[in-house]
Amino acid sequence: MTITVNAAEATTKFAELLSQVLLGEEVLIAEQGVPVARLVAIANTTSPRIPGLDKGKVFMASDFNEPLPDEILSDFENSHFI
Repeated sequence: MTITVNAAEATTKFAELLSQVLLGEEVLIAEQGVPVARLVAIANTTSPRIPGLDKGKVFMASDFNEPLPDEILSDFENSHFI
């Protein structure tokens, strides 16, 4: 169902109209009886992640789990962000 309101009514009843939108309603905002804006819920654009899509695209160095060299480790230890 579509709800049509004038701009002044949309301003005073915004929270109520937003609740209606979240329930699936569409709100048209009109000026002098002419629709000028539409308030609708944003469609869910996320989709489930599919394991394995990037298989073979990620490289992990063979020494990944080895301790960092002292010159790099000292940069982390002396960082003002810690």
